[in-house]
Amino acid sequence: MPDESRREVGITAYGAYVPRRRLQRSAVHQAHAWFAPGLKGLAKGERAMANWDEDVVTMATEAARDCLGGEERGSIASLLLASTSAPFADRQNAGIVKEALNLSDAVTTLDAGGSRKAGTSALIQALRAVEGGAGETLCIAAERHRSRPASEAELLDGDGAAALLLGSDRVIARFLGAHSVSIDFVDHFRAAGAEFDYVWEARWVRDEGYLALAGKAIAAALAAFGLAGSDVDHLVAPIAARGVPEALAKATGIAAGTVADGLSARLGDCGTAHPLVMLAHVLETARPGEKILLLGFGQGADILLFEATAEIERLRRPLGVSGWLARGRSEDNYMRYLAFAGHLKLDVGMRAEFDQKQPLTALYRNRKTVLALVGGRCPRTGAIQFPKSEIGVPVDGVATTPHEDYPLADRPARILTFTADRLGYSPDPPGCYGMVEFDGGGRMVCEFTDVEPEALEVGMPMRMVFRIKAVDERRDFIRYFWKAAPAAGEA
Repeated sequence: MPDESRREVGITAYGAYVPRRRLQRSAVHQAHAWFAPGLKGLAKGERAMANWDEDVVTMATEAARDCLGGEERGSIASLLLASTSAPFADRQNAGIVKEALNLSDAVTTLDAGGSRKAGTSALIQALRAVEGGAGETLCIAAERHRSRPASEAELLDGDGAAALLLGSDRVIARFLGAHSVSIDFVDHFRAAGAEFDYVWEARWVRDEGYLALAGKAIAAALAAFGLAGSDVDHLVAPIAARGVPEALAKATGIAAGTVADGLSARLGDCGTAHPLVMLAHVLETARPGEKILLLGFGQGADILLFEATAEIERLRRPLGVSGWLARGRSEDNYMRYLAFAGHLKLDVGMRAEFDQKQPLTALYRNRKTVLALVGGRCPRTGAIQFPKSEIGVPVDGVATTPHEDYPLADRPARILTFTADRLGYSPDPPGCYGMVEFDGGGRMVCEFTDVEPEALEVGMPMRMVFRIKAVDERRDFIRYFWKAAPAAGEA
């Protein structure tokens, strides 16, 4: 039975992020039909496709913002980020997300990886830490896999992220227990420095991996929790292989109708992030008292058990998985996908030939401005400025006044001016940019992303998003900044 003597902890909020572009699998198959006609069986539906300026860090930030909403963030004590495709091997990716969220410098940050179950493993460790009194913890998982062209993974994978806020106050899904097994069962692998995964034979993975290894882990977990399979209301099994989650449910006595939507037709498999993405999707409709069994698979298995509480009906609803899926835009240009994924090196022209070197000293000194979009507010006049300055605008002859920090990232904005430029270099021409004005005051000139040039108009509602500004290919450094994207209702 779950340990009733433990301090009650669990999920207090959830959020997700799915890129707007949806690559049509039929377009992928059409491009490879001459070479790999066998892919036709996987050519139905669509998969989420990250924009050129999106990666694990930016998607994790958006999922966390969806989770936290406009809530006060001062109580967050730790941030964990799980991924097997994070952009930096030796620069803490979780630390960048912490800066983008404008969290306290006293927050503990940690990257987790090395396995597709890193997301659930990080979740277990975070929950155990909260049980021990570590304070509120933000657990995020994000993935942007690079798949070899003409592989099955190219059609099955998808890009996305999910975030869970864990604590002991106003818990919406209480944590009842976890069970883990660690076995070096290699269904796929990627060596350090390798570009793509190497995948083993599908039947072996299905029979010995999912049905045997994961099946035994679920059975053992149910026994440890003192539950029968019939007690499970939602089985979250992030397995892309058709029919396998249902077979796993049958083998462990769990009703077939409890198997959660794998989201394969609209999103694809988000790897390390997929268990948390599916869990966030289930939480959108879970009812008080329902038990949720979550599986994480990869060189072993993690099994977590949650029970929805009455608080779930009072929670501020995030955009969530369903909301992001609803704002998708169909993409059938396979060449664009190849370029965005880094498989295709285009002739970018002389206008792109300038050094993107980031002065790291300047980045450190201005990290709140650059990474968190923090402007300034004059305490005397109330004027808002970006970037922050002690010299007030407009100048009124009064002595300079130290400005207060004024975060702008979560404030709605509207377009004041805009242009679509095909002369300057952009990885996704035309480059769109202009001036936006924030609700409550403050203006800035910035790039626009996820926009249709013909749809831009003065007054259009926008939201700020954390994205890749540029990549310094000479030094392998990614520069991040904030851009404006259409507000959710405008997508």
